[in-house]
Amino acid sequence: SPPPPFPPSGHRAPMAANVMLAIHEKKATVVDLYRPLRQYIASAYSERDAATADDDLCAVRDLRAAAVESPSLPDSSSLEQRCAALLAYARALALVEARFPISPDRAHVHSLSFTWHDAFKTNKKVSLPSVHLEKAAVLFNLGAVYSQIALAADRTTDVGIRTACGAFQSAAGAFAWLRESGVAAKAVAAGATTVDLTPDCAAMLEKLMLAQAQECFLEKVIAGGKPPALCSKVARQVGVFYEEAYAALCAPPLSQHFDRTWVSHVQLKAAQFYADACYRFSLDLHQQEEIAQEIARLKIGMNALADAKKAAKGVAAPLLDSVNKLESNMKTNLERAMKENNSVYLMRVPEAGTLGALPAASLVKSTSLAEVLDASNERLFSSLVPDGSMKALSKYTEMVDDIIRTQAEKLQQSSEITRVRLKEMDLPDSILSLEGNVSIPADLKEDVEAVQISGGPAGLEAELQQLRDLNRVNQELLVQTEEMLQKEASEDAQFRTQFGSRWTRPQSSTLTKNIQDRLNLFVGNLKKAAASDALIERDVKESYPLMSILDRRPIESALPSISRPIMSLDGNEDAIVGALKQSLVMHLFLLAGEHVAGLTCFFKLGKTN
Repeated sequence: SPPPPFPPSGHRAPMAANVMLAIHEKKATVVDLYRPLRQYIASAYSERDAATADDDLCAVRDLRAAAVESPSLPDSSSLEQRCAALLAYARALALVEARFPISPDRAHVHSLSFTWHDAFKTNKKVSLPSVHLEKAAVLFNLGAVYSQIALAADRTTDVGIRTACGAFQSAAGAFAWLRESGVAAKAVAAGATTVDLTPDCAAMLEKLMLAQAQECFLEKVIAGGKPPALCSKVARQVGVFYEEAYAALCAPPLSQHFDRTWVSHVQLKAAQFYADACYRFSLDLHQQEEIAQEIARLKIGMNALADAKKAAKGVAAPLLDSVNKLESNMKTNLERAMKENNSVYLMRVPEAGTLGALPAASLVKSTSLAEVLDASNERLFSSLVPDGSMKALSKYTEMVDDIIRTQAEKLQQSSEITRVRLKEMDLPDSILSLEGNVSIPADLKEDVEAVQISGGPAGLEAELQQLRDLNRVNQELLVQTEEMLQKEASEDAQFRTQFGSRWTRPQSSTLTKNIQDRLNLFVGNLKKAAASDALIERDVKESYPLMSILDRRPIESALPSISRPIMSLDGNEDAIVGALKQSLVMHLFLLAGEHVAGLTCFFKLGKTN
């Protein structure tokens, strides 16, 4: 049966924090590295070289035992030690890979095979004589241990939340390196392997770790009392990462591999943080008195939560409690906003499809492991490769880089000179225009067709008229509101005069002060909107003669062309144009070929030497 989505007791974050996932390490069988590697050195080099490398062989054997065969303990210090052991063994494997042919098609190291179990389906395993399988499994376990360090951190403290966030980013970096460095692809190419070592699984786990790292940032900004708009952006990016992880879980080869509780957890998390982003965005809208949009955003978020809860099966109880609490807060705010809108604002609630996407702000990224995995300073098996060869190779590489850089600079300079000269002669645009082959980019053509379908430039007049009508209606509503306020003030003054001290109601100016202030605000906004509309209308009228070209069908017919002939050439126009085209193509070909030929000769010379 698959392991649970959480590590053993002692690796859980405090219950006050949101529920997160950690990855179990892959299990491996014990392998004797010493004997097969020593036999290979003795046969491929000499017995003397094998004796010289004896200490290095023992070191590699011990590094594997510490990194792979030692069981992990629940305390955080042991997890840090496992990270160090896995990194040391990964660097050693880089040196082993360069010196020992351990692969199914180059199995010169006899009787050496690695066996690894799937981390998510432990009953599945693979055995291969492949150093790429070993490297991929070690990188996977490195990411798993980093995730366990993150989950073990006490995220109720500032130090703990920083530790968790950094560890999750390091875990994402391990899975990213597994995929981007080609280790996972090489492991798959070496033979049948488990699903957890495929590039697809590595990409999914990277997104999952980034989601949880961003979630740590969200906890920090919320605890720090940051503005709702910023919290919404951070929460939306958490949801984006979870959505990407969930999409990968639903696609082959992962769709039939993971336990349902994993999929439900990631799905519910994606909905939770999308809804949380809507909720915090609505708080900012409420402060700006955008009540209609606030209602729309709250409804969208609540619908997403409701749909996800229906599909959630077997998720942890704290996660459901967190989701239910968020749903309750959104419901309370929605009821308040709808009551205010019905009694005060009377705004039309926009449809969900008319709202733009919520902004997102990514505050995390996968930590690069290039530096900690760099084995260039390691001394294992250095005696097997002469230092002179390494220095010669380094010098050759420097020469290649220098020549490539020089040739690239020359090519760039020549290309710029050619571009300027062709521009001075109006080539090749003039040839294309003369032949009638003028066309416009596909994207621009689609935009033009969209404008034509919507009515073309003439359709703008209808839009402008609609703006005028809306402005008139708004002005009428303002006038009616002002008249009602004035009537109320007059009646209050009349009754105050008529009844004197018996009229105990507060003065009209006091009761209606907030309404009058809002009315003044609306008046100012309408004046700004009217000025903006006038500016737009003026620009449209001034640009209308230029925009009229958009009514031409097809639009290519409106493009300029050159009449034939421009001047008399005794009927040889076609021959001259053909010669120009041939010269232009040949010049560009020779310009590029000159530099390619130089580089090719250099590389051939390097291979010969």
